[in-house]
Amino acid sequence: MNFELDEDILFLKKNVRDFIQTEVEAVAMQIEDENQIPDRIITLSKEMGLFGLSIPEEYGGLGIGMVGKCALYEEIGQTHNGYTTLIGAHTGIGTVGIVEMGNEEQKRKYLPDMANGEKLGAFALTEPEAGSNAANLKTTAVRKGDKYIINGLKHYITNATEASVFTVMAVTDPGKGARGITSFIVEKDFPGFKIGAVERKMGLRGSHSAELIFENCEVPVVNVLGTEGQGYVNALKILANGRAGLASRNLGSCQMLLDMSVKYAKERIQFGTPIIKHQAVSHMLAEMAVEIEALRSLTYRVAWMVDQGLKVIKEAAMLKLYGSEVYNRVADKAVQIHGGLGYIADYPVERFYRDARITRIYEGTSEIQKNIIASQLDIEYSGS
Repeated sequence: MNFELDEDILFLKKNVRDFIQTEVEAVAMQIEDENQIPDRIITLSKEMGLFGLSIPEEYGGLGIGMVGKCALYEEIGQTHNGYTTLIGAHTGIGTVGIVEMGNEEQKRKYLPDMANGEKLGAFALTEPEAGSNAANLKTTAVRKGDKYIINGLKHYITNATEASVFTVMAVTDPGKGARGITSFIVEKDFPGFKIGAVERKMGLRGSHSAELIFENCEVPVVNVLGTEGQGYVNALKILANGRAGLASRNLGSCQMLLDMSVKYAKERIQFGTPIIKHQAVSHMLAEMAVEIEALRSLTYRVAWMVDQGLKVIKEAAMLKLYGSEVYNRVADKAVQIHGGLGYIADYPVERFYRDARITRIYEGTSEIQKNIIASQLDIEYSGS
């Protein structure tokens, strides 16, 4: 395995780092206060090509492999997680379904505008009765002539209020269970589709999640993504593919927290000496550093496997589990090191601490990742 980055990726990585540090981080508190990412930041992100990270060059994207994307995501993760999530949800689960499973007509219709950021993508699987049990969908799609009529409700959909293109899972054959679910590409202007309540969240300010309401929503047959009945499989593939990207963004946030914690520990004087000299603090920093390096190694190993076309069901679940758990542990230690300052909303550590919590829940809870890992081990050892 070779994780060495080529010159083009290193050049992009430096540009992204400079953009994150000078532009996005400068308005991080504004995003937090206003719950909105400034239009200027969105425009600059479009100009840099950040919305096209997952899209091949022939459709207007950057055509970057997973290792390269993780290198860029790691930089993006070192700022406000609301911005990180807007970009990540679009370039991850909001886009990869069309890239990987769309036909040529669908790709040419949707991907160019998604690559330049004119149209944002979102992924709609979760429902009130279908969270961890993703196969328990109640949203239905009934074919009538050259259209499907979709009825149902989705919730917790990231980018819902900003997106124009939604990858939606609905039941086309209730008698077949998971094999009766189909994926659809739904545009925000389709008749019978509307955005419902916008959810108020603990963190991720600037990244908006909302309900999607389908009331006799008309979707052309040509907007079936893949083949009928393959929606559940598609959803699992989309989520597995996105886990390396999510982990690399978590990795970037962890690195930011470690950097802030080391800086603070060297400046904060207690008992006549910088607190980094006190063993209790230095050991917390050491533990943070070890876990971050372990996460970095696992992240790029899984990214490399994705680029090689290898099966990553187990490894991607391990990465999602470990990445989110590490982020939460690192954030907790960062708050402890900063003491009262870490609990104050005017300082970024508090924000990262709140934002970290969702990573153990969205795109598959930590408990579900353990189920996936155990099921794959059962398969692997079944012949022994």
